[in-house]
Amino acid sequence: MAYHSQKAPRLSANALTVLRRRYLAKNAAGKPVETPAQMFRRVAQNIAEAEHLYSDNEPESAQRASRVADEFYRLMSRLDFLPNSPTLMNAGRDLQQLSACFVLPVEDSLESIFEAVKHQALIHQSGGGTGFSFSHLRPKNDRVSSTSGIASGPVSFMRVFNMATEVIKQGGTRRGANMGILRVDHPDILEFIDIKRHPAELTNFNLSVGVTDTFMRALAQRRDYALVNPRTGRTVARLKAVMVFDRMVEAAWNSGEPGVVFLDTINAHNPTPHIGHIEATNPCAEQPLLPYESCTLGSLNLARFVTGTAKHPRIDFDRLADVTRTAVRFLDDVIDMNSYPLPDIETITKGDRKIGLGVMGFADLLIKLGIPYDTDEALTVGERVMRFVWEQGRAVSAELARARGVFPNFKGSRLESDGMRLRNATVTTVAPTGTLSVIADCSPGIEPLYGVSFVRTVMEDVRLVTLHPVFVQRARAAGIYSQRLVKQVASNESIQGLTAIPKELRRLFVTAHDVAPAHHVRMQAVFQKYSDSGVSKTINLPTTATKADVASAMLLAYRLGCKGLTVFRTGSREKQVMSCANVQYC
Repeated sequence: MAYHSQKAPRLSANALTVLRRRYLAKNAAGKPVETPAQMFRRVAQNIAEAEHLYSDNEPESAQRASRVADEFYRLMSRLDFLPNSPTLMNAGRDLQQLSACFVLPVEDSLESIFEAVKHQALIHQSGGGTGFSFSHLRPKNDRVSSTSGIASGPVSFMRVFNMATEVIKQGGTRRGANMGILRVDHPDILEFIDIKRHPAELTNFNLSVGVTDTFMRALAQRRDYALVNPRTGRTVARLKAVMVFDRMVEAAWNSGEPGVVFLDTINAHNPTPHIGHIEATNPCAEQPLLPYESCTLGSLNLARFVTGTAKHPRIDFDRLADVTRTAVRFLDDVIDMNSYPLPDIETITKGDRKIGLGVMGFADLLIKLGIPYDTDEALTVGERVMRFVWEQGRAVSAELARARGVFPNFKGSRLESDGMRLRNATVTTVAPTGTLSVIADCSPGIEPLYGVSFVRTVMEDVRLVTLHPVFVQRARAAGIYSQRLVKQVASNESIQGLTAIPKELRRLFVTAHDVAPAHHVRMQAVFQKYSDSGVSKTINLPTTATKADVASAMLLAYRLGCKGLTVFRTGSREKQVMSCANVQYC
């Protein structure tokens, strides 16, 4: 039995639900007026129009665009690769805004703050998410010379951004998302750390502390460190690093926030330091960007690249290379076909031409290969696959550079000094692939299975039930499949205690809460080695996890070169995207 067929897979019921609710073009009555195949064709033809920009021979150009459109269509319709949601939604339609990730600057003036709020609204309306550093804003109770008053501080202004998000529905399809970052040396850092202890606060924001190497050294040496007023550049107080770190750990243990982003690690890998300093990321933190920069992401579905027999499965690296080649070209073409919300965004995005090719379905790949997620072998496979995608992706970017030219900001870049002539300042990123993985019917990103059976909430009110199809196959083959078993599996985050299931099957289907926190971090780190940008990975912890577990994960992530970390302890939030539930299957 061969695992992989060249035929396009049938879309799952969950995929069709998501596509009809969010992605397919609709008429005035809100009814879909295109099929999924027509959506993929719409996107493919639109993105392939960029091919006309690189040929003076119109008949030759038209022929090439048609051929490339067919390749793009096969790429998506076979679920080998999917671009980020705004591209699927908007390509070939009036909005034509194709990027998911944006970073906007917020400077220390009322004019800059409310200009950023306006720009945020435009981006959210078009389907994008926004990230901000609020570190330039003067602290609470600081002097405002123009009014002889006192400043209200970054957190108060974040509430304005949060409320603006609340009233802007993204193109009628997505609720706005934000990342808010404050440097660990900002005088208001303790207020920022504690704000999400109140469940009603900043509900449209993910929060991360911008951690510096200076802070981490002070923490290691159990010293204090300086808090600096960004308006004056002067030290206004000193805090014990251990106390601040403990507050971060406790807040993350309590509510899953704030996460951490390691600013100096990020900037050590900033490909264009001569253009600017990176201070913020997109909402899921995997895409560090310069002020006004945007990026378009896409993900390879690794579950589709297993070949061989059931007894001797292997990764089909030849086909993975072919698909990676087409995916990089697709994402580079997106940059040219994009309609940018602001001229400043278009300028820097086209200047750096960053793309983010990542992966999803990694847990499914391991299951098909017979490798438990929480093993050294799984780490080896993860590193090997991501290195392959990175090498192949860079090779294609180099080919495009020869044909189309290097990215305009190449001169003076880190890539120039490394002797790498690429079309794109970044090529790889590992995104969370929330709803994309539903469409592709695979596990999200590089995460382990959340549960063998779980309920995923998407679009705020749609609950999608999933029972892993390979588990069903293996359970049937073992002669243990029954509705009673299904109910037992659905009632448990982990199946390790269900002794009716053979030991080898339990061992293969480890879930997020079976995986030790350190292994979660190590998995993130092996993918980070070959991600030009960042890696979206949640360190899922059971309810019983301790604050020491959270602290250890943060310290290990820094030591292993991760660019950030997010932890989530089950039950620490009233609402969570994924959960296990006792649901009926027929």
